[in-house]
Amino acid sequence: MLRILVADAAGSTPREAGAFMLVSHNAQTGTIGGGTLEWECLAQARRILSGAALAQEYRYRLGPEADQCCGGAVTIRYEPVFDLDHELSCLEAEQASWPVVSVFGAGHVGRALAQALSPLPLALRWIDSRADEFGLVPEGVTMSVTQDWEAELALLRPGDGVVIMTPSHTLDALITAAALDRGDLAYVGLIGSRTKRRRFEAGFRALGMAQHRIDALVCPIGHHDGPYRIRDKRPSVIAALVAAELIVKLVHGGQASNGCGST
Repeated sequence: MLRILVADAAGSTPREAGAFMLVSHNAQTGTIGGGTLEWECLAQARRILSGAALAQEYRYRLGPEADQCCGGAVTIRYEPVFDLDHELSCLEAEQASWPVVSVFGAGHVGRALAQALSPLPLALRWIDSRADEFGLVPEGVTMSVTQDWEAELALLRPGDGVVIMTPSHTLDALITAAALDRGDLAYVGLIGSRTKRRRFEAGFRALGMAQHRIDALVCPIGHHDGPYRIRDKRPSVIAALVAAELIVKLVHGGQASNGCGST
């Protein structure tokens, strides 16, 4: 087995330095960005595995000659993998460092959001007291059937996120107030309209919550007031837009990427 590693990346490239694939004679996992670059690297890796080529670094310029117009350049390193268990443990350690998102509510939008978030580099906790509401729980998602929302919030680390979409506005308000009062979460999202937000804000101010804490609330969620102003209330569309917000806020620290292809 070989690791195809992006050892260095300059300019606009499909993936960042450190991205890698694991490749055997007849299987592969991961991606270095797709396109001609990945296709050629896979072919080279299998030539190396068959003994027809040497495992060494190659520099690829992503211009017209490579049938890719990104404009950057990458150094690809081919590394033998001797201990697959070690590789898998490294992947598990990386996943353990992913930001956690706690989604409160297993209704229509909660189910769509669980599906949208499950393949992303986020650790999802899905919380509701109604066990029969979850339906099919996607792989990698942790389901928590509980009414103890305070204990669930306490599990979150600084920089994690929360999305609140329970069937009760009273419960929504309690969870939202506690999440905002922490002051260390990267995303506090509440499903609802601008009217719901105004009412919640008034209640939080009456309780003495500082305005800068209130201003951190994202409501409506899903770019409703962002640059796209999408007015589509289908659960799957809301989930896709919220997933994009969470990637920007939790994975990229609030900064969107302008790279070529996947980042």
